[in-house]
Amino acid sequence: METLHFLQQYWWAVVSLLGALLVFLMFVQGGQTLLFGIAKDEDEKRFIISTLGHKWEITYTTLVTFGGAAFASFPLFYSTSFGGAYWLWLLILFLFVLQAVSYEFRDKQGNLFGKKSYDTFLFLNGLLGTLLIGVAVGTLYTGGAYYMNKANITNVIAPTVSYWANGWRGIECLANPVNLLLGVVVLLAARTMGLYYTLCNAPATFTGFIGRAKKHFTFSAVAFVLLFVVFLAVLLLMKGYEANPANGMIIEVPYKYFNNFITLVWPLVLLLAGVVLVLYGLGYTIIKGKFTMPAFYITGGGITLAVWAILICAAFNNTAYFPSTVSLQDSLTLANSSSSQFTLTAMAIASLMVPFVVAYIAYCWKKLGNTVSK
Repeated sequence: METLHFLQQYWWAVVSLLGALLVFLMFVQGGQTLLFGIAKDEDEKRFIISTLGHKWEITYTTLVTFGGAAFASFPLFYSTSFGGAYWLWLLILFLFVLQAVSYEFRDKQGNLFGKKSYDTFLFLNGLLGTLLIGVAVGTLYTGGAYYMNKANITNVIAPTVSYWANGWRGIECLANPVNLLLGVVVLLAARTMGLYYTLCNAPATFTGFIGRAKKHFTFSAVAFVLLFVVFLAVLLLMKGYEANPANGMIIEVPYKYFNNFITLVWPLVLLLAGVVLVLYGLGYTIIKGKFTMPAFYITGGGITLAVWAILICAAFNNTAYFPSTVSLQDSLTLANSSSSQFTLTAMAIASLMVPFVVAYIAYCWKKLGNTVSK
């Protein structure tokens, strides 16, 4: 049991790290929101698309890897969230498909919709894609309207064990203020980093673009930090749910996520380190007025650490993550939603290849330089 418990925590940490990296890498989506309002002519739009076009596939791959790792390690969570709240996830998928199609066909001669349509698709992916992913992640804390019937696993025709309790299928999650708050925070983080990245790579001749982008960067960065602090305060003060390790009974616990940070300690260290890095990176840039890639990576690293810490505390310390709002005892925990010990062990062995994959991504990142299309 101790081995299984370790593997469950190991894989939640891995999935959480992938989610945290995704939030950072969505600077691509944030950059796409600059196509309207900041970019004023075709040259500026082509610069944005050319700069981000070298990176969007890494973001897309991270999203797919996140979903695949969640499916393999916590299949009950995958089937309940992705299968139950499928309208929410289908909207996210549709927006990312629009992104892929737009990068592929925008500059092709004789394309069906024209450049402006593809620019609109990219803008919607940047605006709504980031917002909806934040809303989806928010359900780890606020929960969803599902219930379980695990006895149905023996049904040969339809072995469904999790059911959504209403016909909205996840769309109702948009009505939860905590979910929306996190969605806006993710959107602002992506837009801030998108502005940061494009300003680091903008040609000196784009004086008008640089001036407009700098004004938006300061506003976006300040709004992001303030709303992140608000969300963190809400999270630390909100109630959570905890499973009794002995019998699996789930009870309500006041200040559950605050207790998790205090009890576990190391996620708190990650969170504080992440916050310090973000404040340093953004503060240095705003005060000095200089946009450099080292400061960009410092800020991105801080975002990754902070998000990783928050996601860790969603499920560690016997916490019920993605709690059921209609049948509390059906809420998911690491213990009741993971794959078997054999599966998790095999995956853990395979995960030893991750450093090589990361090295390959870093190599591709470096080689795919930022050149403006001519």
